[in-house]
Amino acid sequence: MDLHLHSMASADWKEPGATWLDWLYKCEQRALDVVAITDHNTVAGVAQLRKEIERLQWLEAENRLRPHERRELDEYRRLGDKILVLPGFEFTATFGFHILGIFPPETSVRQLEHILLDLNVPPDRLEQGSTEVGATTDVLTVYKVVRQAGGIVIAAHANSTHGVAMRDFPFGGQTKIAYTQDANLHALEVTDLESRSTRATARFFDGSKPEYPRRMRSVQGSDAHRLTRDLNDKNRLGIGDRVTEIKLSNAPSFKAIKSVFESNDFALTRPYRRKDEPFDHVAAARAQGPNIVQAFHERMSRQGGRLFTILSDVVAFANTNGGTIYLGAGVNPGPPLGVDDVDQAIGELRAEIEGKVVPPLEVEIDTMETQDRQIVRIQVPEGRDKPYCLDDSRIYLRLESDTVQAVRDEIVRLVRKALVDRGELVEPAKGASSTPAEGAKSRSRSRRGGNGKQTSAEPAPAPALPADEEGPVEEAFPAPSERESGLRPPKVGVQIVDVRERGGVRYYTIRDLRNGSSVQNVTLKSARRLWRYAISQHEQTAPKPDAIQWDGDVGLVKAEKRAGKQRYDFAQRLPDGSVAVYYGVTEEGCDDPWRQFLVGQDLDDSADTPMNGNADAD
Repeated sequence: MDLHLHSMASADWKEPGATWLDWLYKCEQRALDVVAITDHNTVAGVAQLRKEIERLQWLEAENRLRPHERRELDEYRRLGDKILVLPGFEFTATFGFHILGIFPPETSVRQLEHILLDLNVPPDRLEQGSTEVGATTDVLTVYKVVRQAGGIVIAAHANSTHGVAMRDFPFGGQTKIAYTQDANLHALEVTDLESRSTRATARFFDGSKPEYPRRMRSVQGSDAHRLTRDLNDKNRLGIGDRVTEIKLSNAPSFKAIKSVFESNDFALTRPYRRKDEPFDHVAAARAQGPNIVQAFHERMSRQGGRLFTILSDVVAFANTNGGTIYLGAGVNPGPPLGVDDVDQAIGELRAEIEGKVVPPLEVEIDTMETQDRQIVRIQVPEGRDKPYCLDDSRIYLRLESDTVQAVRDEIVRLVRKALVDRGELVEPAKGASSTPAEGAKSRSRSRRGGNGKQTSAEPAPAPALPADEEGPVEEAFPAPSERESGLRPPKVGVQIVDVRERGGVRYYTIRDLRNGSSVQNVTLKSARRLWRYAISQHEQTAPKPDAIQWDGDVGLVKAEKRAGKQRYDFAQRLPDGSVAVYYGVTEEGCDDPWRQFLVGQDLDDSADTPMNGNADAD
């Protein structure tokens, strides 16, 4: 499918002599099954095509068709049976962002024009096909309006000019997060879907980044403004030059396509390649390696506790951001082992998950093929009834590439968040009492009359949530001294924020830089791998300021490859003269100014900006 195609109705169309049959012939020549007409802020192209076919059909009904008109009508019918043509538009939102809206084939031109008018396209520009239509509507409203109208919402060339990843805009990260993570957005159209770079857009939005936890479907389209590629400019593509392949169980239909875009199975779309070079989703995942949203197991036998570790991963993903587990494939180079009897494996997995994971959790289990081997894939959603546990008592979380058993503070946060989500507990208002006792006194006073006697009152609301270190990321970290400096710490890794000694044992408070939460009472004995590393470094080799590679107020303490991944220990000078140290930071958690210290990375763009965009997108 090629869902980003302009026509002669766009003001910047480059082949004015082309006809609609020429346009459709090119789609057929490129073996396209599904196409969308997405002219700039207009559906005039859709109207022209329909009007031409209706004219020929009227002449046929009146028995007035000339021979060449008969041939044209027959060709329109033949091509219409062969290619699903979807109506749509490329809308220019406020500040120039481009958004694709794609609709069912039966949608009338009047309905589509009504949507454009609702989005504030001036009536006198409704047929111009221009990218410039003045002040229109903001991005998030466009997403909502198009989706509510039944359309598919795609952010056009998201990583290029006029894309919502905002390569050329100095906007803050919160705007980028909102524009790329909104629930009404179905997918991102990107220009680097085939890229293997660590900074490729699809990889950036794979759910592993701390501030971009929603995994986004990435597709590609030609954004064609001509029938064939411009030989003098390789970036000016023709119809079908950059295509997405979609897996459908039946003949192409808008309903089936939309269901794929609303699915959590990201292997249902992929960049189109020749049949002798198919895209391998498992190989791409193995190249990326384990992270907070994917895990790998070569075997699933009970021997050695392998099945237990798989179930632990299921629980950890459900308690964190969701994720994908690949069975039969490790991350080591070379052919995967595969799974011999996939039906038996899937049956055993379903039985074990249903019997040992509580509360009940719906997962999707299927098979994929890589290098002639069958792989079992488990897709775990983020759970709606946290915390989930294994064998009634073991609660796990996903911490970067590791599955770890939750400690007390983390379990408390999971339970409290679940209560808040269900409306059984409410967040305290800013400035409200921070202790349950004070909150109870306040509620008690509010229900007594002036003489102190109890009065009739409405039922008490859900109890307020006591305040602690848990809260929005902006308030949970950085610490006050860091806020005053105006510099945020990295977004992955840990920091030791407090050490206390009781009975000869040191107890540490560890801050998780991904979500800003802190875990207290951590000892060296009870610490996880990254925590243990941070504690040992803090105790044994606390960095001396003159040994740090400084650049202004930020510095590199150490860079080394650990657990198959390049990791960094960073330092930051704080306004009070102290030095904060951040341990175990990975590339995913670095934006400016931390990126300057990365080893072997392309540092042209900031961490908030995916790389490898096209030249200017139209």
